[in-house]
Amino acid sequence: MKNEKEVRLLSRNEVEKEFGIPRRFLELAVARGDGPAIVRLGRSVRYRVCDIQAWIAERLEVGRNA
Repeated sequence: MKNEKEVRLLSRNEVEKEFGIPRRFLELAVARGDGPAIVRLGRSVRYRVCDIQAWIAERLEVGRNA
């Protein structure tokens, strides 16, 4: 079974605090369809920690100069 922290659902504010991803970016990413996976609970949007971590890992650029 997964770690409790991985399956915990986070609000956009919690994602911003824990991962540093701005709330507005998350809102726009949902509209564009290119952000981390979401869980809809009625009108609320939540994020699983494991989905945020996977989304970040997919964007890791190794060996490139910024």
